[in-house]
Amino acid sequence: MTDPFPELNAQPWDAGTRVALGISYHGSGFAGWQAQPQLAVETVQENLETALGCVAAETVTTVCAGRTDAGVHGIGQVVHFDAPCARSEKSWVMGGNRNLPDGIRVNWARQVPEDFHARFSALSRRYRYIIANRSVLPPHLAGLVSQQRRPLDVDLMHRASQCLLGEQDFSAFRAAQCQARHAVREITGVRVTRSDDLVLVDIEANAFLYHMVRNIAGALQLVGAGLRPVTWIEELLGTGDRTQGADTANASGLYLMAVSYPERFQLPVARDSHAFFQALG
Repeated sequence: MTDPFPELNAQPWDAGTRVALGISYHGSGFAGWQAQPQLAVETVQENLETALGCVAAETVTTVCAGRTDAGVHGIGQVVHFDAPCARSEKSWVMGGNRNLPDGIRVNWARQVPEDFHARFSALSRRYRYIIANRSVLPPHLAGLVSQQRRPLDVDLMHRASQCLLGEQDFSAFRAAQCQARHAVREITGVRVTRSDDLVLVDIEANAFLYHMVRNIAGALQLVGAGLRPVTWIEELLGTGDRTQGADTANASGLYLMAVSYPERFQLPVARDSHAFFQALG
């Protein structure tokens, strides 16, 4: 019988192999990434580890590139774990998906060196925040996007966002609950564009603070709606005062799009889902 998935290697990897996985998930059905065993809630990590444990017939513990909050989606999440037994690429991908709920999928699996770490080896993370700029939100977009009824000027939003580039103190966009040791981060790219009724805020940085992207998205919407001047984002950044900023934007509009790593690890590049987001409109 012909293998219906010839691109997946069925040759087992040795026990103890460090394995990296590419994960995607619809965040609306989960209370975020991180396992919370003390609470009766569904998380992405708990579901993934349960599924991988079924494949291994042993406990599997994963480490992710970036923990996402309740309602936040993952397109290009990356995790790693040390395999407790010999299993193949095909087993981790197909077996994992067989035991996962519909809202989570393993997209790929790779053997990686022992020094690979999903979080600490990452060079950058890229997020996209999606705003449906329309008065009525269609039911099929519920849980997939945020909504802003006021007309948004995307050009003003983009101009205002450019002051965020570079290595700076982002205390003004840091949630009070953030546990990071400091607020200095380096944003290497930020762009605001429009696709019909969808406004897309794309941000790439070496790392992010808790609620940083959602707080930036909330502030940019005030500029786009004409409620704050273009210079306000830069002024807010300079204050370092979160209390002077905008409300935190809704989690449903946020996507972890991709995580980049040094080339030596040879991990797949997450596919850009721009066509999908265009289709949403």
